Amino acid sequence: MPKYMLIMRGTDESNAAMMANIDEMMATTRQFIEDLFKAGVYVAAEGLDDPGQGVVVDFSGETPVVTDGPYGETKELFGGYFLLDVASKQEAVEWAKRVPAARGSKIEIRRVPGEDEVPQENGKFVKEGALGDSDGRI
Repeated sequence: MPKYMLIMRGTDESNAAMMANIDEMMATTRQFIEDLFKAGVYVAAEGLDDPGQGVVVDFSGETPVVTDGPYGETKELFGGYFLLDVASKQEAVEWAKRVPAARGSKIEIRRVPGEDEVPQENGKFVKEGALGDSDGRI
């Protein structure tokens, strides 16, 4: 079965609304994850820390430039994800409609290509991992 990532994208306003009702949001999210697990489609789920605690590495110039968060002029921020093992994009959409989210946020749905879909031109990439040793470790 293909995997789909439900990417949580919020705005400053939707994130503030979520934080104002954090206990309720956490309870409904726990229930949603339990529903995913019972349906046999749960793979993983994670939320991210406040964007002000992050950094950005910008590769648009000659050398990478690192800046501290929060990110300037960003209208939407990636706040977390659910990774599901479902039969189709439509099934992923149906689950996304059930995600407990604050008004004004969005969920982007992206298919995760299977290992058999990774380009095979460079066998070393597949055999030894993208960057690491034979176990894929760096």
